[in-house]
Amino acid sequence: MLKAKELINQSIEELEGTLEDLSRDIFELKNELKLARKLEKPHLLKEKRKDRAKILTVVNQKKSQGSQS
Repeated sequence: MLKAKELINQSIEELEGTLEDLSRDIFELKNELKLARKLEKPHLLKEKRKDRAKILTVVNQKKSQGSQS
């Protein structure tokens, strides 16, 4: 689980890279769920979705702060 304080200190490029990795992981977990009808660790899907939402929130905040300055 990612911490918001850790995310705030990262640059937008780093956050977008992490976001891309998380999106790929979520895609793979969804495919595994569709194919096998069962996940070995189902909690990972929910955790990764939450992490992706946190990253998107921080990126949007940083972009809006940059446009206001």
